[in-house]
Amino acid sequence: MNTLSRRSFLKRGAGAAIGGLLPLSLVEVAFADKRRNFTFAYISDSHIQHIKGNQFVRNWDRGLIRAVAETNLMDPKPDFVMYGGDLAQLGTKAELDHGLELLGALRPHTRFVMGEHDYYLDLGEYWSKLLGPQYYSFDHKGVHFVVLNSILTYDKWINKWSTPEERMNVMAGLDNPLGSPFMVGAKQRAWLKQDLAKVSKDTPVVVFSHSPLQKIYKGWNFWTEDAEQVQALLKPFKQVTVFYGHVHQIQYNQIGNISFYSAMATAWPWPYPATYNQKPSHLPKLTVEMNRADPFFERDATGWQFIDVWSGRATVHYSLPENTPRTVAYNPKTRRPEDTRYQKKRIPPQKHY
Repeated sequence: MNTLSRRSFLKRGAGAAIGGLLPLSLVEVAFADKRRNFTFAYISDSHIQHIKGNQFVRNWDRGLIRAVAETNLMDPKPDFVMYGGDLAQLGTKAELDHGLELLGALRPHTRFVMGEHDYYLDLGEYWSKLLGPQYYSFDHKGVHFVVLNSILTYDKWINKWSTPEERMNVMAGLDNPLGSPFMVGAKQRAWLKQDLAKVSKDTPVVVFSHSPLQKIYKGWNFWTEDAEQVQALLKPFKQVTVFYGHVHQIQYNQIGNISFYSAMATAWPWPYPATYNQKPSHLPKLTVEMNRADPFFERDATGWQFIDVWSGRATVHYSLPENTPRTVAYNPKTRRPEDTRYQKKRIPPQKHY
């Protein structure tokens, strides 16, 4: 990586964060020829919630409004913005319309990932009417981007509820034994196989999904049922990076050639599964757990992320309110992302192969 370019990028990006820290990622995709470098921003999990009439939960509104405003002030300006899913809380037309109205102030072009809170009321019908396909790919300046709908589940579960509202309310619960695991599904995996067949194995591949595309904690649906099958389709490529939302916390991992990085939410933070006193004994350990300053502070663990991507390897810089800044970087010696300060002796949740 061109060190001067990277430092300049971080200095300019950090200036936009003064006065408030929000969960927005600015991602730099860097090449040997720095004229090909570009950035994109990543906002996720706003959970806009309708109360009545024109009233919405103010705190969730304010988080998204601030993220949009600071995106528009960023220098360098991102080529595009990716919204990572769960724009709505209960998938209603009012919530989706209001969320898109707030996002409409973004100056860069915005692309979207489907979240379960956007989907399970009407199975994505209104979201698709407004935003188009639920999964797709595109190429941008030498990188192949794939957007997946990873929050599908079994038809039997989808059809068991008496009303769409009942189905949505069950899936919206974090710790609900009546829920059902997420998946990409056979149809979408077949599409992904065909899509990737046209891409050179040396091309950097970036995948956006809402769920992790790995198996972290099934009890909270930090889980994708067919994760290994999706990973197998990505295995032939030299460099793959997966960005995901949903978990509302810092997570990262390395599985084979795939680096995984989560995004924090503009709404609220979730606790770490390891803090859950009812967790099963087989809960896998994350690479590192976040050093929380104050779990009772509503903005603790929401923060600002700068993500540099160099030849498919990401370095993520987190700035956290009332907490120590964090950097997660790929370590070529251990061949996995590691926290540069808090790593200690954590092990990845899945075997490195």
